[in-house]
Amino acid sequence: QVRLVESGGGLVQPGGSLRLSCTASGINFKLYTMNWHRQATGKQRELVASITSDGSTNYADSVKGRFTISRNNAWNRVSLQMNSLKPEDTATYYCNVLARGSAFWGQGTQVTVPP
Repeated sequence: QVRLVESGGGLVQPGGSLRLSCTASGINFKLYTMNWHRQATGKQRELVASITSDGSTNYADSVKGRFTISRNNAWNRVSLQMNSLKPEDTATYYCNVLARGSAFWGQGTQVTVPP
């Protein structure tokens, strides 16, 4: 059974930082591309950042230069370091992996950046 558990969300002032983590189980973690998505109220879920099995990364234009995705294969963990946070970053953030022909999602963690 694939399970993804996120942590690290919270309330932070504009310009502040947060670090999200996602711990995976039930997969051979090191083999898979891991993704962070987010969904703001009333908006579609969007891909924020991805990291491949070899460590290559990709970011949405809206977060480039501010967010950094990383992985620790020994701990089956993917992290998202978020700096210079803006009110428009407010959303629920989800960890995601495509494995065994299916998409798996964590429960989400809320990030709130007030105006």
